[in-house]
Amino acid sequence: MIGVFVLTEIGAGENIYDLRKKIQEAQLQLSKLGDPSSEIPELITSANLLRSNEFLTKSNQAKTNLISAYSQYVSALEELLSSVFEIQHDLKDVLKEQSKLIPSKPKKQQARKLSKVKPKKTRK
Repeated sequence: MIGVFVLTEIGAGENIYDLRKKIQEAQLQLSKLGDPSSEIPELITSANLLRSNEFLTKSNQAKTNLISAYSQYVSALEELLSSVFEIQHDLKDVLKEQSKLIPSKPKKQQARKLSKVKPKKTRK
């Protein structure tokens, strides 16, 4: 229950989902751009350069958005992982404390108990 509380408290699950969705949208936007357009021989060189420049501008913006989304996604995952490690550390501490509460019996006493056990007689 500790883990669920911490993850809910930091909003990690919802945050990671939103960031993953943002990454998918940026990837879709980038794929919609397709390949750079080829030059059209009927147009003059400057018109072809303008078309190429427009494509490169859109492509660069989509890639920038994608990189930004991945950066945010990685940060959210690092925060989540940090919380998991904190939970793991807390659980180890709890386990250590609980194991101290379990009474331990010396090995000599256990050996004596085994030697005191008498075999049962079998009926003929």
